[in-house]
Amino acid sequence: MKNERLLKIGERFIGDGKPCFVIAEIGINHNGSVETAKKLIDGAAQAGCDAVKFQKRTPEICVPRDQWEIERDTPWGRMTYIDYRHKMEFTADEFGEIVGHCKERGIEWFASCWDEEAVDFIEQFDPHLYKIASASLTDTSLLLKHKTLGKPTIISTGMSTMDEIETAVAVFGFENLALAHATSTYPCVLRELNLKMISTLKTIYPHTVIGYSGHETGLAPTEAAVALGAAFVERHITLDRAMWGTDQAASVEVGGFARLISNIRDIETALGDGIKKVYDSELGPRKKLRRVQ
Repeated sequence: MKNERLLKIGERFIGDGKPCFVIAEIGINHNGSVETAKKLIDGAAQAGCDAVKFQKRTPEICVPRDQWEIERDTPWGRMTYIDYRHKMEFTADEFGEIVGHCKERGIEWFASCWDEEAVDFIEQFDPHLYKIASASLTDTSLLLKHKTLGKPTIISTGMSTMDEIETAVAVFGFENLALAHATSTYPCVLRELNLKMISTLKTIYPHTVIGYSGHETGLAPTEAAVALGAAFVERHITLDRAMWGTDQAASVEVGGFARLISNIRDIETALGDGIKKVYDSELGPRKKLRRVQ
């Protein structure tokens, strides 16, 4: 029987029976620097990640008007929040440079777009994949905007009720859909990760690719997500967890990503196929130790 829980990303498939698709979320950890973004891409490629993910916002749309003039400390000094948000966004030329660097490194890239104008901006670079952030799960217009693109789209389910998830799935439809279990706390404590939701979502949506977007500290929960059947995992990547930025503390440094991926591949090998067999390596001990045949 054909395995229906598959999704094509570029030239490869992700889903049941396929290697876990590992995503390094760069997000806003580049702090507005193209060079830092390139270093993060290099680190992700070096660690063995399959893809990097960015975020894209149109500040005037995503920042409530009453927050525009609020001042805050930033890497560029004290400035208004709206000016800070603009500093964090790449221009088309800068983003084109970043996309070119991903192609040079042979790593997939995509973005989570927080508004419809951001989707139009990213679409000019023709990514193979999109993500809808947990915060946008109830944004029906944004869901429909992504649906019209006809491209694989991950919907993250953090900070959402099951009713909200079911409504989002009904709006987007099952074609090109993947769902990511997540808890939207940065960093997230272990008792709130609720990794068994991966199994729950796989049961509720038997033909949909299910994965995990983690915001915890440490690697073990993400590795456990793979053992529970996550077809893809996503963690934030950073050059240094002490860098400025709200997401750095819940991020994984490059060396940690390399260990994570090595452990994931070991787990995949160890999981096997679930069919009981006697291995050749057991024949000697079997002959020696089994008293009754």
